Amino acid sequence: MPKLFSDKEDLTEAEAEILAHRIDVKAWIKSPAFVAGVTFLFLAIFTKTIIDSLYLVGVQEGYAPTQPIVYSHKVHAGDFAIECQYCHTGVADSKNANIPSANICMNCHSGIIKITGSDEISEEIMKIYDAIETGTPIEWVRVHNLPDLAYFNHAQHYNVGGIECQDCHGIVEEMEVVTQFTDLTMGWCIDCHRTTEIKADNAYYDQLVTLHDKVSKKPMMVEDIGGLECSKCHY
Repeated sequence: MPKLFSDKEDLTEAEAEILAHRIDVKAWIKSPAFVAGVTFLFLAIFTKTIIDSLYLVGVQEGYAPTQPIVYSHKVHAGDFAIECQYCHTGVADSKNANIPSANICMNCHSGIIKITGSDEISEEIMKIYDAIETGTPIEWVRVHNLPDLAYFNHAQHYNVGGIECQDCHGIVEEMEVVTQFTDLTMGWCIDCHRTTEIKADNAYYDQLVTLHDKVSKKPMMVEDIGGLECSKCHY
């Protein structure tokens, strides 16, 4: 069996010096190079954490506030298949989709009472009656919020773009409590404009697509018609 280097009896002076050498861990930890390296690493991690947190300011993905009246989209939009546009009437006509008034709620619930013949009204439905009788608006809490510096038009996306409600709001008909489905950041909007193909049934856009197809083999995307211009959303 070969001898270890340390078992040699005829060590040279150089070999003896190497064998006697020991690393002083405490001195190494206190060395300027080690301290500088650890400090740099700490500052780098700290800075990245701060920057990442700043990117998340105002991002409310997963936000599901408590509403003044318990309302299930799963029951209304899912089980009873009520169209989103019946309650959110402004989606096809204006910038905002709007929150339905108590009168829209009673369009159905007054009929339900007549059909069932029951005088029993749940506590949550009574809140709607009280709001109508007192003329007090129901203070629903907005779930999907965009900063004031960003412009978004529901009618344009719904009518011209053909965007389904679920594309931005998730499968609402399966939600007991509506939750913010996406982060609604600028990057998310830009990605959509880059990947959405123009297929609108519109004479104006049909002409644009025809002209585009003459000079390009790639499909025409929203970004090709100014979808990435700053002034489109920040006016």
